[in-house]
Amino acid sequence: MADLTPREQEILRLIAKGLSNGEIADTLVISETTVKTHVTHILQKLNLRDRVQAVVLAYQTGLFE
Repeated sequence: MADLTPREQEILRLIAKGLSNGEIADTLVISETTVKTHVTHILQKLNLRDRVQAVVLAYQTGLFE
């Protein structure tokens, strides 16, 4: 998790809350394309296949309670 930027950690928390890319974009006032880019980087940095694995990891590591 330490490899993630603060913005990527923020987006991972929102993913763990169940928000879609569009909802994350609205919440953070950024484009949906930017959210998709961040999600891709998160998955690559953490060597994960998909958002589901990202949510599981977020809960396992205590990033999101």
